[in-house]
Amino acid sequence: MNIVLHEPEIPHNTGAIGRTCLITGSKLHLIHPFGFHLDEKSLKRSGLDYWSRLAPNEYANFNNFLANNPDARIFLAETKGAKFYTDAQYKPNDYIIFGNETMGLPQHIIDAYPERIITIPMTGEERSLNLSVSVAIILYEALRQTGFQGLQ
Repeated sequence: MNIVLHEPEIPHNTGAIGRTCLITGSKLHLIHPFGFHLDEKSLKRSGLDYWSRLAPNEYANFNNFLANNPDARIFLAETKGAKFYTDAQYKPNDYIIFGNETMGLPQHIIDAYPERIITIPMTGEERSLNLSVSVAIILYEALRQTGFQGLQ
């Protein structure tokens, strides 16, 4: 699986997501700009000693990401979507894209993939779950559907 963070803002979240990716054998993709530097202590603290083994792919912007992954089968994780993340049919090399912590994904990306929007069901009273929690929820469903390949 491939986890894509579009313009992440909080280093603790990115560190925790990186750790989750490494432990699950998933690839982490980061789209600039970031709200932090990749060498920040808080990022490494959240990722523990895993961060140095992660080697995330970095992209200047979303178009650069698309150019470098032309065959990517994309899902967009959004708070407002008609399809639950459990209703999607995942394949082993899918790319699940998450927006940043305060704004989510830009409208132009949402508009480009309207049939690929997935959501985690929640009460209507709160904005969203923490980004690292959302990544883990959706990633493990995708891994479950694909047979937990390579995991024990």
